Amino acid sequence: MDSENLLTLFEKRLALQRYSPSTIRAYRDYAHIFLKHMEDYVDLEQIPIIEIENFINMKVKEDRISVSYQKGLVGAIKKLYRLLLVKNIKLDYLYPKRSFDSLPKFFSKDEIRKILECTSNLKHKALLMSIYSCGLRLSEVLNLKITDVRSSDKLLRINQSKGNKDRIVSLPDRLLVTLREYYKEYKPKVYLFEGASGNRYSERSVQLVLKQALSRAKIGTLGTVHTLRHSYATHLIQSGTDIRIVQELLGHQSIKTTQIYTHITDVNRINTPSPLDFL
Repeated sequence: MDSENLLTLFEKRLALQRYSPSTIRAYRDYAHIFLKHMEDYVDLEQIPIIEIENFINMKVKEDRISVSYQKGLVGAIKKLYRLLLVKNIKLDYLYPKRSFDSLPKFFSKDEIRKILECTSNLKHKALLMSIYSCGLRLSEVLNLKITDVRSSDKLLRINQSKGNKDRIVSLPDRLLVTLREYYKEYKPKVYLFEGASGNRYSERSVQLVLKQALSRAKIGTLGTVHTLRHSYATHLIQSGTDIRIVQELLGHQSIKTTQIYTHITDVNRINTPSPLDFL
């Protein structure tokens, strides 16, 4: 089975359906893992459903993939068959339907302050500050172009984010000052944050920037770049911002996705005394 040709065709058909570049990359990565495992088969149609089930079972038990990864992998396999073979295969039983109520991790305001203070490189500081102060996903900050910054209106346009939706968020004065300083020094051409070759900055580089900042700031809280986005939402709700406004700022399609932050910031519940206090 020529997996490279299949992946190329898969990408083209995903693009025809107007999926965002980040979604196409995610689908391709999942499909690549699946096709590599099934490389002994001549073509997709020869793969028995039981082999797909065994593959997912192996990834869960041996590789210990997360529930979200499991769901993404199954979704990509279904999409692969649908777009390449015009065949709907029923695989929804291969991931759990019940929800897993894990609360998102977030940095405290003091930790955010330390992260930014310990980031001396102007480009790195502008990057981390943009993610936190605008609640951006990693793919969103990397896809930002210079033309998306509306400095005169103090607005930032986020194009074709998750779900192919555009949205606009406000640019805080402090971030705008930092971005202007950064632009004068680095002079990016197309993307707001560019790598050495002039292409968009890599995801791995951003994760490394945050990892180094956490180390310098001596912060023990475990977190990734996406934790900065969680922190943005948490701190907004803590400050009293209406949850529906936060939903729009984050680009969430459903209010249920945003409501998870209220479990973290429920002041009344957090301040409820313990029975131990009455002893």
